[in-house]
Amino acid sequence: MQTTTIDFEQLVNAIGDAIIISDATGSITLWNPAAERMFGFTQAEALGKSLDLIIPERLRGRHWDGYHKTMTTGETRYGNDVLRVPAAHKDGRSLSIAFTVALLHSPQNELTGIVAVIRDETSRFQEDRALRKRLAELEASAGA
Repeated sequence: MQTTTIDFEQLVNAIGDAIIISDATGSITLWNPAAERMFGFTQAEALGKSLDLIIPERLRGRHWDGYHKTMTTGETRYGNDVLRVPAAHKDGRSLSIAFTVALLHSPQNELTGIVAVIRDETSRFQEDRALRKRLAELEASAGA
């Protein structure tokens, strides 16, 4: 069987989901084209910046508490879970995103950062909310 060499840069740039890597301090070190499309910031605007770029202000404290705990302990409780949270677009609008995270380690097995693979679920979230509202209205009118 022939092994194929994978061009990881090409893969990261071609994939439809946003891929963001941040270092131990929370500075963005990788921002793929899908992240540009999703959040509105160019790679030049995002690289070296804090993840606060896309975290709504009201959620930053909670986010950083968890981030720093993960960097200190080397463990995350979200290893295989899909997280669904609000995020912020460059133009100020709110997004609903779903993502998974993985911890990145150096060859010496030191924790160096976190990678997140992110999907924009804003339209699905809005559709679900509208359906729940309509269902509640129908149940209320049927019970009246």
